[in-house]
Amino acid sequence: MTVIRIAAALVLRTDGDTLLVRKHGAVAFMQPGGKIEPGEEPETALLRELQEEIGLQLTPEELRPFGHFEAPAANEPDHIVTADVFIVEIGDIPVAHAAEIAEIRWISPKAPGDIILAELTGRHILPAWLHLKEDD
Repeated sequence: MTVIRIAAALVLRTDGDTLLVRKHGAVAFMQPGGKIEPGEEPETALLRELQEEIGLQLTPEELRPFGHFEAPAANEPDHIVTADVFIVEIGDIPVAHAAEIAEIRWISPKAPGDIILAELTGRHILPAWLHLKEDD
C-alpha cells in the first residue's frame, strides 16, 4: 500500500462544533487539510491547505498539535493516510469552500448526523477528541 502524508485540522467553533469538508467527486466528509509536500513541515502544509480550501488565514501559533493518526484513504483505493492533526479554534470566523472543496459542514463531534465520514475522521480523530473532552 502507498502511504500519503497529510496535515489536517480539527477546526472548532465557539459552540464546540467542528468543520468537515467534502471534496469534489467524493462522498465522505473529513477534516480540512491536505498532502504534505516533500521537505515541507506539517504546520506549513496545513496553513497552506486551510487558506486554499476554506479561506482561513492563520499563523503557526494558532495551531495546537493534537496527534498522529493513520487510516485507509477515503478517496484513493489501496492507499493509507498518515495524518499530523492540529486543533484550530476559530471562534465564529466565517469560512467558505474553495478550490477542490465541494461542500463544508459544521457538525457536533458527538452527533455528526446522517453523513458519510472518512475513516480517519469517524474512527480516529473524532473519537480521540471526544475522549480528550471527557477528561476535561
